[in-house]
Amino acid sequence: MKLQNDLFLRTAKGEITERTPVWLMRQAGRILPEYRAVRKQAGDFITLAKTPEMAAEVTIQPVDILGVDAAIIFSDILVIPEAMGLPYEMVEKKGPLFPKVVQSKQDIDNLKIADPETDLGYVLEAIDIVKRELNGRVPLIGFAGAPFTILCYMVEGQGSKTFSKAKKMLYTQPALAHTLLQKITDSTISYLKAQINHGADLVQVFDSWAGILSPQQYKTFSLPYIKQICDAITETPVTVFAKGAYFARKDIGKLDCQVVGLDWNMDIRESRRMIKNKTLQGNLDPCVLYGSNRSIESHTKKMLKSFGSQYHIANLGHGVYPDTDPDKVKCFIETVKAYQHS
Repeated sequence: MKLQNDLFLRTAKGEITERTPVWLMRQAGRILPEYRAVRKQAGDFITLAKTPEMAAEVTIQPVDILGVDAAIIFSDILVIPEAMGLPYEMVEKKGPLFPKVVQSKQDIDNLKIADPETDLGYVLEAIDIVKRELNGRVPLIGFAGAPFTILCYMVEGQGSKTFSKAKKMLYTQPALAHTLLQKITDSTISYLKAQINHGADLVQVFDSWAGILSPQQYKTFSLPYIKQICDAITETPVTVFAKGAYFARKDIGKLDCQVVGLDWNMDIRESRRMIKNKTLQGNLDPCVLYGSNRSIESHTKKMLKSFGSQYHIANLGHGVYPDTDPDKVKCFIETVKAYQHS
């Protein structure tokens, strides 16, 4: 099906476009009252994510309400550990919790390589519905967590500022960590390929906890596995977003991905010099959206000017925060759409 608005995809592929496309990480979510209404109906986050009709509805909401240039499937990076045999709960105001964690080789042996069609069929069904309902209006982004980020949760059992239990494994049982990372990688590749088979037009790999590693640890325990994913996905463009890994930009730039996401701590011009022949995505500080409309416009224009007129997908440097006013988000999106590069 031919897309009516393919700006995002053309930019991702490195083609020249008439304006900068824009979307937001976590756009399908808590900032929208329409999302909260569906969430209330579902009862909890996991039920919402596992009910294809509801997940599809909240995926499409930002396209209708905010006017973004791409939809991203409503799901969670932690569906992969669950599909491998490590279920999680979502504790209100606390975040994810794994009743069981990975500590030994036996724990890893008990995990399986996820089969996306059977173990993650609800995500694929949601993608089918979204593609049908969108009817070619905008592209759909699929996604997964990077293997190291997934390991963090599987070993730690919950969110953490330091993920010291997960990092302890890297130093005390590196062979065990590599075994787990490979199993996660194999599951992730088949999952992303299934998303593409069902209609995802681009896939993004989120390395949310990249920034807790030293440069050497990142080269050892994260990059090789992201590289396997990038090498395996040949059907669509791939975006790699490694939050906090400013030290790895050059290495990420060498991966076989088409787009590199930047957080707001990564200098735009410096990143352009380091990352050749790729589209960059980002990187407005989400807190800018707490300011006045005039302030949002000013910061957005400054960002757009720094990136230049091509090879840039406008986004925030992380997910939009849940207490952000949707009108401020619209101001950001409309500023990007109206901006004329001189």
